[in-house]
Amino acid sequence: MQIKINEELRSYIEPLTESEFQALESSILGEGCRDALVLWQDVLVDGHNRYKICQEHGIPFKVTENTSFRNLEDVKLWMIDNNLGRRSISDYQRGVLALRKKEIVRARALELAAQAAAEDAAVAPPEGEEAAPKKSTVMPLASREDIARAARLSTATIGQIEKIQKTATPELVEAVRTGTISINAAANVASLSEEQQLAAVAGGKKELQKAAREVRELRNAGRPAKEPKEAKAPPSADYGHQPTEVDELRAENNALREKNAALLAEITALQLRISELVNA
Repeated sequence: MQIKINEELRSYIEPLTESEFQALESSILGEGCRDALVLWQDVLVDGHNRYKICQEHGIPFKVTENTSFRNLEDVKLWMIDNNLGRRSISDYQRGVLALRKKEIVRARALELAAQAAAEDAAVAPPEGEEAAPKKSTVMPLASREDIARAARLSTATIGQIEKIQKTATPELVEAVRTGTISINAAANVASLSEEQQLAAVAGGKKELQKAAREVRELRNAGRPAKEPKEAKAPPSADYGHQPTEVDELRAENNALREKNAALLAEITALQLRISELVNA
């Protein structure tokens, strides 16, 4: 069988780093290609790196065909689920794959909804009779919670990855992909202009962290001032320790909790006022 390479499928999953590829090559040279390559008819679906290594070194390999695929979308969904089940991929990669799955599921749901509407319009009930309610067969749209569950991440992290994908420069995306900057910090830097992002990436890890910290501080400065609380000085005040990113995230989390509590109190007061006006 002549195996075909579909470039869209080959590049659909995050490529291996140079060190990962070398480790895989060493394993195959020493132990052979133990896992079978997965095909869709004669198109390679899973095992592009193994296939390349085996071809270069003349190493035999096995293939298996998945006959459940109906179209390219089925193939992509299988590739996503297959890679989400692996432990070696990063949180960012998990989020990207889960968001890709969300788009496929959403597109299918909208397509099915359009088909169902067209079928309902084509089958008109007899005059004077109402159409019997039909049980919906439309796929539900994937919520952010569903996507987070599939990726084994928090909904907040999924939101940050969405922001990175929408507004981050390719250079910033590469920085978070390689672990130079955290997802949370990258989402903050992604709110800057393209020029500012490029400058931060060019400055390396420290400059990226500094840019992320400045964005957080600027955002916090725009929030309403809170009443000071009596509390013991943090240990960092005694030892001249500079706040770490974890300290800043904890502070931001506490600020958001307090803001949320204030908003809930405001909503309750407004609801009470509405009730009083209605009953007046």
